[in-house]
Amino acid sequence: MKTGLFSNLKNDFPSGLVVFLVALPLCLGIALASGAPLFSGLISGIIGGIVIGFFSGSHVSVSGPAAGLTVIVLDAIFSLGSFEAFLAAVVIAGIIQFALGVAQAGIISHYFPSSVIKGMLAAIGLILIMKQIPHAVGWDADYEGDLSFFQADGENTFTEILRATEFIQPGALIICVVCLAILLIWEIPAIRQKMLFKLIPGGLVAVAAGILLNQYFDGNNSDWALHGEHLVTIPVAASTAEFLGQFTFPDFGILTNINVYIAGFTIAIVASLETLLCIEATDKLDPLKRITSTNRELRAQGIGNMVAGLIGGLPMTSVIVRSSANIDAGARSKMSAVIHGVLLLLSIILIPTILNLIPLSALAAILLVVGYKLTKISLFRKMYQLGWKQFVPFIVTVVAILFTDLLQGILIGMGVAIFYILRNVYRSPYRFEEDKDGHRQRITIKLAEEVTFINKGSMLLTLRKLPENSIVTIDGSGTRNIDYDVLEVIENFKETAQYKNIELKLKSVHDNQPGVLG
Repeated sequence: MKTGLFSNLKNDFPSGLVVFLVALPLCLGIALASGAPLFSGLISGIIGGIVIGFFSGSHVSVSGPAAGLTVIVLDAIFSLGSFEAFLAAVVIAGIIQFALGVAQAGIISHYFPSSVIKGMLAAIGLILIMKQIPHAVGWDADYEGDLSFFQADGENTFTEILRATEFIQPGALIICVVCLAILLIWEIPAIRQKMLFKLIPGGLVAVAAGILLNQYFDGNNSDWALHGEHLVTIPVAASTAEFLGQFTFPDFGILTNINVYIAGFTIAIVASLETLLCIEATDKLDPLKRITSTNRELRAQGIGNMVAGLIGGLPMTSVIVRSSANIDAGARSKMSAVIHGVLLLLSIILIPTILNLIPLSALAAILLVVGYKLTKISLFRKMYQLGWKQFVPFIVTVVAILFTDLLQGILIGMGVAIFYILRNVYRSPYRFEEDKDGHRQRITIKLAEEVTFINKGSMLLTLRKLPENSIVTIDGSGTRNIDYDVLEVIENFKETAQYKNIELKLKSVHDNQPGVLG
């Protein structure tokens, strides 16, 4: 594959266009959910594409305002007293993230089990599907950024879907079905091979069809025509001065308040964790299986958040929804992320009125397809076939994310995965072999390569159960390290062995901890 920044424009431009269409309502919705000016969400989308896209080492991830930060942002704006004071916290968060990248903290992403990452992807796919159903049928009372299960209005994801079925808008449903049909046609292998279908992304055709259908309904004065909350809503500036007036600058007078540092630290940690997880997941989705430098990514996110805070944007992370749409559309390099940011910038300057014609049900069709690809039934089947050690953490992560949020769900899934890891380690600190030596039982306990304090309990129980009058050899010749706690258990067993008339032999046990015992 060509590696120059502009070498893959035939793939990256259509991908950037699709991501732009997906990101547009998300930027606005997340800003609304965060209690921030709508324009701040668009600023973050632009910076996430152009600035982070330029500095990032990831070829296919896309950054922008994240639903996982909405509650933190909302609380921070309220506690600090103003949006301008909050922007100072965003700048601080960016500085902390950059410092984490310099300190090589990105390595933490390598310690997340594959089952948890796949569970995260599947959960996000399900969330996308469930959250887009109301938009697909024309019930747009909720905003796009409301991605939590339990919502501020007392509703939840399931009740919102049920309510949506009571308010079906025929025009929205028809537009969504037509757009879905177009997207599915674009997925047929024989169709995708044709040059025309390679050059024109299905997402663009679907959106264009959605606009034309709605204009047809409107031109015929049909009740099916969509208006207001059923369409994309971008602030339209009447002049250059009005456009520039939408930018907000931080109030650094708040720096004497300890709460701004607490808010900045909280944003930095949560945003960094979400970014690292999304980068790990995006690398798994990348068809070319390229590996992203997580430390470089943290530095890029830090720069992006510093810039966002300085000109009135929301904090950002790498976002799996946009990244998935980017990969699905055929992106080959980070130029697609930059293009999506440039398109966001140009759109709010040049064509905000045209973009405000796009039906949300058309965008819902794009996200429904993206969601399905993330959470195919075949993925659940494959994880089940891998056994309980993989399936349980996977399914727990899925359910936990659905009913809490991204970060809490991942932590719960991690807890379950760690339980299985610890149980594995607890059960296999050694290999137990036994045979007969005349009338006496001969037992050999061959220690594993690493024997940690976690194995202390298992070793203690095993030694206690050894039969009287036996010959026992504890073999540490294949062990690189034996924890002090385990060595202490072995040393204490010497007295028990004498009492039970056990002939105890230690082979290369203390070699692994010179000078510690006996």
